[in-house]
Amino acid sequence: MPKPSRMRTAALTATAVLLSALAAGCGGDDDAEDEDLPSQELSWEDCPAPSQEQGGGDGPSPLPGGGDWQCATMKAPLDWDEPKGETIDLALIRAKASGGAGERIGSLVFNFGGPGGSGIATLPAFGADYAKLRTRYDLVSFDPRGVGRSAPVRCQNDQQLDAYFQQDATPDDSAERTELLDSTREFNEACEKNSKKVLPHVRTTDAARDLDLMRQVLGDDKLHYFGISYGTELGGVYAHLFPKKVGRAVFDAVVDPTQTPEQGSLGQAKGFQLALDNYAEDCVSKVEDCPVGESAQDVKDRIAKLLKDLDSKPLPGIFPRELTQTAATNGIAQALYSKDFWEYLTEGLQGAYEGDGQVLMLLSDSMNGRNENGEYSNITAANISINCADDKPRYAPEYVARKLPEFRSASGLFGDYLAWGMLSCTDWPVPGAADHPDVSAPGSAPILVIGNTGDPATPYEGARRMVAALGKGVGVELTYRGQGHGAYDSKNKCVQDAVHGYLLDGKVPRAGTVCS
Repeated sequence: MPKPSRMRTAALTATAVLLSALAAGCGGDDDAEDEDLPSQELSWEDCPAPSQEQGGGDGPSPLPGGGDWQCATMKAPLDWDEPKGETIDLALIRAKASGGAGERIGSLVFNFGGPGGSGIATLPAFGADYAKLRTRYDLVSFDPRGVGRSAPVRCQNDQQLDAYFQQDATPDDSAERTELLDSTREFNEACEKNSKKVLPHVRTTDAARDLDLMRQVLGDDKLHYFGISYGTELGGVYAHLFPKKVGRAVFDAVVDPTQTPEQGSLGQAKGFQLALDNYAEDCVSKVEDCPVGESAQDVKDRIAKLLKDLDSKPLPGIFPRELTQTAATNGIAQALYSKDFWEYLTEGLQGAYEGDGQVLMLLSDSMNGRNENGEYSNITAANISINCADDKPRYAPEYVARKLPEFRSASGLFGDYLAWGMLSCTDWPVPGAADHPDVSAPGSAPILVIGNTGDPATPYEGARRMVAALGKGVGVELTYRGQGHGAYDSKNKCVQDAVHGYLLDGKVPRAGTVCS
């Protein structure tokens, strides 16, 4: 995807697709103002098959050990400044706690990131991974406003998105720059035309207020929460707005709350470069020969040459589309989200060197939310809409051009791609809320903050900055020396023991704990 924000997409959401084929509105620490909405009763029923906006496909499989996923809709204000006004429906999913009634703590609410990832689609895909947590919690997730079945943002249709993702996102001359700007403007205008009513109301502060309403409707005194990637930003904003309502919370794959969009994009350039370096070293360290290079530097040099060649001569991809330089870069980035994907990256590079771009294009499609039927979820529309509503800065092409040397220094492979992606919000119809989110949360219960030293999308340094920004006595830092986006789903025993100890038994790990 030719936008840096898109590289913040939920890796778990993309994995499910692949393997299946702030100040605005700030209030006090009060419950929702409209007494009717907190008292609403949810009607839990069997879950329907996912909508196209959620990614399509079949309905969720039965839970391990029996039992079914249940879905419901919750009403929330469209505009939290007018809580008694028009409402929207927010889609929820749950798996009831498997332990006895005396063991149940409450609901554990997940947000898997993006922004723009469907929790309805993602939670069942990884439900088995959270079986231990389910012994004492109802596992709950949701489609945040603007996402999936929750008042989804709609911009361009499938055919238009195919063309959008075929564009050159790293312009080399004025003509290509104009084409990129025109494409961005057309996309943004389509969002305004098709989703004008909801665009001003998809900020993270709005979603945080939805979370507190959800807490009340689910019958919990405190919000027990597991946030991953952008879900950590949402959790931090919730803690800022409602510090006394925070229960047991875990932040994994932590977004740096202190950075502007530019700083975040530059950090990602460094993060994805580090992940590429680690992939290359891993490939050549195998007992057998690395099929995509003789040394780590050779692996990276061959990738750089491939991308340069694709700029002028794309390869056959998934008919009738071609593997362009942008699609290949996007596919490589997707594969770097998880060490489990590295074998697909090797396969994709081998194919591309032999003239076949299908695997790299499949990886790129996964990142962009495109299924095998050529249908797109609304993750791109929601991702851009939420980021642009949150982020105040608007970057001009001349400014980006001046920043290119700095981005290229951070990553010769991803620098241009992420720098030009800062144009995502140019001419966006809704003003951004702030330079960065406010997550200060004095008085909150402890929040376990997990940083992964090899995380490409949310670099490790963000965890320590989140701890500092939350405030003294709130954030508890844990370091995982590993690879990929996130730590808990690496299945590292040390990490999982710490998470289980806190969420299940209330035992806060020692600050500074290191797992490897």
